[in-house]
Amino acid sequence: MDKAALRRELVAQRLAMPDRLQRSAMLQRVMRIWLVDRPDTVIGAYWPIKGEFDPLPALHRWKEDGELLDEPQLRRIGLPVIDKVHKTLSFHAWYPGCPMEEDAYGIPKPKDTELIIPTLLFVPCVGYGPGGYRLGYGGGFYDRTLATLQPRPTTVGLGYTQGYLDDFEPEAHDLPLDAILNDNGIVWPV
Repeated sequence: MDKAALRRELVAQRLAMPDRLQRSAMLQRVMRIWLVDRPDTVIGAYWPIKGEFDPLPALHRWKEDGELLDEPQLRRIGLPVIDKVHKTLSFHAWYPGCPMEEDAYGIPKPKDTELIIPTLLFVPCVGYGPGGYRLGYGGGFYDRTLATLQPRPTTVGLGYTQGYLDDFEPEAHDLPLDAILNDNGIVWPV
């Protein structure tokens, strides 16, 4: 399997989806429902690139919903900041309107906000397959980060049905996600 070619093909397909906005709205609903009974108060996510699903509207709503509980709950959202030396990610507080700057890859990241440790981590999927395995962009940032985070957060992949690969074969170093959500619902675990 030529993973580089597969990544290019999946990103091109995702960008060309004529109904991507509708699928995004469906995945927003799936994500919001999935979060309802979760105990987490600190969630790590990502800034969407290359046509990825944008988790931030659903997470901002989740954060606001915490403030409306009978006993209000402070909920935090973190976005990744790259450690260029160790090629890992740390998560810094994000909120709409917070100061942002571009990282080395041109992706927006929070500027000078507090470091937070997520107990739940939403991960973008270029592709994904049976067993909870994901195909990312090939940098290994999430795998290296998960190997260092203690306690290890619950990991949830987010992607469109278009990215499902029935014959995807993970490599020995690949770590399965705890769950995968797409615009049709929960894909993993089944």
